Amino acid sequence: MNCDIDIRNAVEAMRKGGVVLYPTDTVWGIGCDATNEAAVRRVFEIKRREDNRAMLCLVDSADRLQRYFRRIPDVAWDLMDCATEPLTLVLQGASGVAPSLVAEDGSLGVRVTKDEFSRQMCFRLQRPIVSTSANISGEPTPAFFKEINGEIVSQMDYVVQFRRGDTTRRKPSHIVKLDLDGAVTIIRR
Repeated sequence: MNCDIDIRNAVEAMRKGGVVLYPTDTVWGIGCDATNEAAVRRVFEIKRREDNRAMLCLVDSADRLQRYFRRIPDVAWDLMDCATEPLTLVLQGASGVAPSLVAEDGSLGVRVTKDEFSRQMCFRLQRPIVSTSANISGEPTPAFFKEINGEIVSQMDYVVQFRRGDTTRRKPSHIVKLDLDGAVTIIRR
């Protein structure tokens, strides 16, 4: 299947409130329209994850990032410019996304994806996409598509064909929390 058709099918599924399985700039992810509360709740159910454990979102550009946060600290731009590996920023003052994605302190993890496939999905949806590893909570994160639990796959509204055979070892993103007062906390290296 051609990757353009894959993107179109995944975006169509998400527009209808569906949940998709797709490759990201890190590991395979379970995703949905991050502005759709019912779809986000379904992702929590599929992962058997408590909704007090936040999930991150992908966006296609820094411009889109600005639509979902009241204020972005200057250091965020510097970190994104300097990052050579996938970097998730946990930023304060999230708005415009499903309420269950926003932590009690008002923060949300977000990454401007540099992977062309996931970037195109975000661009075509015109909204952030939830991106959480394709595993049941507590189980190891699958390194490749073939390691994803069949129970996860069977609950998807669409499973992307692109990169299923890819066995390139990818790792989760670095995670850095930035407070509006300038405090920087490294959550995952």
